[in-house]
Amino acid sequence: MHSIHKIGKSFWYITSVSLTDRPILGMVVGSKKTLMIDAGNSEEHMHYFLNELQKREVPNPDLVVLTHWHWDHIFGLSALPDTVSIASKETEREMEKLIPFSWSDEAIDARVNEGVEIEFCAKAIKEEYTNHRNIKITLPDITIEKRAEINLGDVTCIVQQVGGDHAADSVIVYIKEEKILFLGDCIYPRMYAEKVHYTISETLRLLDVLETFDAETFIPSHQQPISKEAFDKEVVMLRTIAKYTEVCKGDLPTIVKEYENYVKRELTEDELETISHFADGY
Repeated sequence: MHSIHKIGKSFWYITSVSLTDRPILGMVVGSKKTLMIDAGNSEEHMHYFLNELQKREVPNPDLVVLTHWHWDHIFGLSALPDTVSIASKETEREMEKLIPFSWSDEAIDARVNEGVEIEFCAKAIKEEYTNHRNIKITLPDITIEKRAEINLGDVTCIVQQVGGDHAADSVIVYIKEEKILFLGDCIYPRMYAEKVHYTISETLRLLDVLETFDAETFIPSHQQPISKEAFDKEVVMLRTIAKYTEVCKGDLPTIVKEYENYVKRELTEDELETISHFADGY
């Protein structure tokens, strides 16, 4: 189940839940305004977070930033009618495509069969919405081009579109004074595809952008927050696997062998999965 945590003076977050694919939601509390990061995968998800924060005397958000268009980050936005929502222009365009959709089991299953939806998300939506399916797609109030800086009073949030294989519209939120980089899903592989995959060029480009931020804590939406040391290790792994994917021309067994020689040990499940994603994206 969820738990609520605080990092530094101004940042709160709720942990993720894998069964229903609830991502981490964040709240940045300034002296003048409060900004929420992502809107959750349902109104229930959103309300739970806000209710828990109210118990800790954290005010409701004045602003909410959507990191990208995927359902688990936007379906709770309808529960924030008085909050100004912000997203990239690309996120708005992708959300508009969802407006005509029906969310019955039959409609979801049909989209899976057509290749519009993926089985993983279909299953999670059904788990999250067991009692009702009155999902309303609420479009953002404000769209940004590339980058925006938001002063909340004594704390500054930089919102920047960084893209990535997972979703081209992905934005990150950098909480400058706390040196926290909220990654959303940007560092994950592409899932809306025939095979889950990373591409070499897009991964390396994204990592170059992320490394320009002076961060000490990194928050990927479906894991625990990680330290700079842990993030740097992840970056080295991704860069090295990308290099061997190129050298080995996407041949999976050869990449595995080369990477094993590089680390001089048996590979972890995470490393093997990452290599497979790069091979599939080659």
